Amino acid sequence: MSLTATPLYAGLLGLLFVILSIRVIAARFTTHVPLGDGGEKLLIKRIRVHGNCSEYAPMGLILLAMAELQGAPLWVVHLLGLMLLAGRVLHAVGLGRTPQIILFRRGGMVLTFAMLILAALANIGHALG
Repeated sequence: MSLTATPLYAGLLGLLFVILSIRVIAARFTTHVPLGDGGEKLLIKRIRVHGNCSEYAPMGLILLAMAELQGAPLWVVHLLGLMLLAGRVLHAVGLGRTPQIILFRRGGMVLTFAMLILAALANIGHALG
């Protein structure tokens, strides 16, 4: 069995990761802080937005790929992939704004956690079934 849906979400999340990386680099130029955060609020925020994506997206993609490889229906894989992608985008926008858009930040975490939980349970269920 090959992966057909997961690469789409991996690619889109990869592009999101690059955009967030560029925002960190731009903040480094603006604040003249080449390493660390220098106590600069803008840089601290952008580093955390980027870091948060790098903390959650990989596990989501692993679980998504495992579900797809185990034969989950394609519509389920796409639903989980959309939940992860939308969750990460909403969270990045919500956390990245000043002031934060709390509704987006929370919505992003709810979508991300829901995807992780559903995909984890599906993988466990398939492994034990």
